[in-house]
Amino acid sequence: MTATLELEDLATGFAGWHRVCAVEDLELAWGEAALIAGRQVALFRTAPGEVFAVAQEDPATGAFVMARGILGSRGTRPTIASPLHKEVYDLETGECFGNAELRLATFNTRIIDGVIEVEL
Repeated sequence: MTATLELEDLATGFAGWHRVCAVEDLELAWGEAALIAGRQVALFRTAPGEVFAVAQEDPATGAFVMARGILGSRGTRPTIASPLHKEVYDLETGECFGNAELRLATFNTRIIDGVIEVEL
């Protein structure tokens, strides 16, 4: 698996749904970075039919590292911890549990015919 996925949708600058890759291209409980419409996005497959997409940029530092974060949970809420300062974010809402001033951008995802699509 490479650090950056090859995209099926090479269009840049367009809002809407973008085809990214086959769901099988993502390993369970592992992050991958993708360039989608000119934006760096971190993708996480947390269950066979569940994929989350967030900004690759760490809100605390500005470094593009979130795909290397640590997956976890707070109760029933799926989380990602930044690999740099370990700030923990809700994968669904982007809320930071340790610092109310920080927020991680999140994006809607869906799986159509085995292909992950992300809405930007």
